[in-house]
Amino acid sequence: MNMIEKQVHMYGKPGVVTDDVVKVVDDVINYVGKEINFATSLGLGKSVLFINELYRRAKEDPTIKLKIMTALSLEKPVGKSGLEQRLIGPLADRIFGGCPDLEYMKDLREGKMPPNVELWEFYSKAGSILHRPTQQRRHLPSNYTHVSRDAYFTQNTNVFGQMLSSREIGGRTVYSMGSNTDINVTANLFLNQGKAEGKRQVLIGELNENLPFMYGDAVYEAEKFDVILKGPQYNYRLFGPPKDPVSLRDHMIGLNISTLIKDGGTLQVGIGSLGDAIVAALDMRHSHNELYNEVIEKSGIKERYKDLINKFGGTGTFEEGLYGSSEMFVDAFLQLYKKGILKRKVYDNIAIQKLVDEKKLSEDFIPENILELLYEKDGIHLHLREKDFNMLTEFGILKEGLSFKDGYIYDGDKKYSADLHVKENMEAIKKLLGKKLKKGQIILAGFFLGPESFYKALNEMSEEERSQFGMSGVEKVNQLYGDAELRTIQRRAGRFVNTGMMVTLNGSIVSDQLEDGRIVSGIGGQFNFVTMAHAIPDGKLIMAIRSTRGSGKNVKSNIIFKYGHCSVPKYWRDILVTEYGIAHLRGLSEEQITQEIIKIADSRFQPSLIKEAKKHGKLAPEWELPEEYRNNYPEKYEKLIREYQVKGYFKQFPYGTDLTQEEAILGGALKGLLAYKADKPIRTALKLIAEFFKPVPPKALPYLKRMSLEKPSGLMEKLEQKTVLFALRNAGRI
Repeated sequence: MNMIEKQVHMYGKPGVVTDDVVKVVDDVINYVGKEINFATSLGLGKSVLFINELYRRAKEDPTIKLKIMTALSLEKPVGKSGLEQRLIGPLADRIFGGCPDLEYMKDLREGKMPPNVELWEFYSKAGSILHRPTQQRRHLPSNYTHVSRDAYFTQNTNVFGQMLSSREIGGRTVYSMGSNTDINVTANLFLNQGKAEGKRQVLIGELNENLPFMYGDAVYEAEKFDVILKGPQYNYRLFGPPKDPVSLRDHMIGLNISTLIKDGGTLQVGIGSLGDAIVAALDMRHSHNELYNEVIEKSGIKERYKDLINKFGGTGTFEEGLYGSSEMFVDAFLQLYKKGILKRKVYDNIAIQKLVDEKKLSEDFIPENILELLYEKDGIHLHLREKDFNMLTEFGILKEGLSFKDGYIYDGDKKYSADLHVKENMEAIKKLLGKKLKKGQIILAGFFLGPESFYKALNEMSEEERSQFGMSGVEKVNQLYGDAELRTIQRRAGRFVNTGMMVTLNGSIVSDQLEDGRIVSGIGGQFNFVTMAHAIPDGKLIMAIRSTRGSGKNVKSNIIFKYGHCSVPKYWRDILVTEYGIAHLRGLSEEQITQEIIKIADSRFQPSLIKEAKKHGKLAPEWELPEEYRNNYPEKYEKLIREYQVKGYFKQFPYGTDLTQEEAILGGALKGLLAYKADKPIRTALKLIAEFFKPVPPKALPYLKRMSLEKPSGLMEKLEQKTVLFALRNAGRI
């Protein structure tokens, strides 16, 4: 009797399919009781309609105690002010129309969540819980790779739900975890083991036909779930957040980082404007190499960091290409794939991977002596076993249509001995070799999230093309444990790019929390990638930090002498990148680290940083900052980037946006106005008053129409119109 046959199930058997979410919630409550510790995917892959019904039931019945454990609960944007609502309202309807809200998040934001419901998240949207004490207290401070363990064994998960997709394969309906294998692989394992021990635990799948069907470890049989919700109501629109605009500063950071990526290596990068900036720079390096080298030479990057570039990166095109190993499969990776950069395939077999790395085997070349080569790498026995045969056919080394039985390989009516000790047998089996190496993957990721165009591109791929994008759990993606030798050679020349909020002069990174104890987001998988970068012999950790925050009189340095919290301690320092340059910190002394970090700080703060470092003995009293690092001002890189923007490079949205041109400009102008107002409140008020005495420029009409302010009625709308005009004028748009 196997484990599945031993398991207890809510319906007595696994894989029940129904469209009745109300009955399923009834059955869950009756089966596990009124204390429900419900865990679900982070980000996109939540079983939204099941969650909403479960939450509704808990709101109605205060005797139900519901704990929701998840991360990154996605919310549609809502405007706070009247102007924000005018801008965001139509945009949200267009981009998110048909995408259901998470009802518990709506109530949380409005302060209406009942006391019998608790939301526990291990990662939140940056800054979203800073002023929510209940969510600060319920933050689960776990590393990404430990979340399933902690939620199951400590927080006692008894119900789990996730979104699924499905396909007919070999005459059977199989399911894919689609966007979220990350923690779900382990969660599924834990709960099914619990059920085998007789525990009352439930696994819920919610089938959404719009979710891309992904391969790798994402594919599951129906028996892994107790019940699967299926019906047209579950095929709702996927949550697709629009891209953030890429600032001039982020483009400069991306340009610096692009020189550290080695052809034939591995890349990890996250979501957001910085990821798009890195990809845009890599795209320029590959597709417009001469121009790229002109830019990095003019910027001073090429000369200043030539030793680092020669040792760790490059400035040439990507002939062999990159492999992606990233907890998050973002749109940036899809763009790298489209540009012919993400193309280095890896294989989940150590002997095959070694032969590929040695250029003795490739996707389009299976040599005649492949069996001998595999034997030399301990990849097969000379007396082929069934497991050897299965591996050889799985990877296409033996052709399709063969079978294996009792030490013989059958090709239709022909029979071949699998004893390769005999030369004649070896030569005979060589006639059965395949033509193409299979199962190569260009990325391994734990989850994905992106704009609607990203999901559309995945869905429109052939099954063969999409299978190149592998999905697995974070215990495999984010670390080397379990199959360290294979994962290490697959992830050769790994460049793991992470971001932080601040960095101290000893190299400690602040990413997730303020020194007053408030959680900003969560550690996620950052520490996993930090340690992996050091474990891989030619791996490098690249921490990206914007050197300042704020503007005008309110500008502050993100490079500081000390801070009351650190996410990544100084002992794990490696490469630090700001818009002003690159600091290679691994293996340096405290004094050298301090010097290198100050060199890439904003020059407005360098004197105070030097003074503080000397005061505490971290710099020699006589040390002076070299002259070449004393011109770290925004105007320097802004002038360079703008010079090439007029030529069509370093775009605000390098790979498109769901925003119209008017919306993008309005958003940027209104955001700029807020910064201007914070810096110069009196001047803002005077200029806004002056706007009432100016005529409306014809150039402003498209923007006013988009905001429904072309014909204001009443004083409030008139004020909003003038505010928009002032914002546009201040941004140089009219």
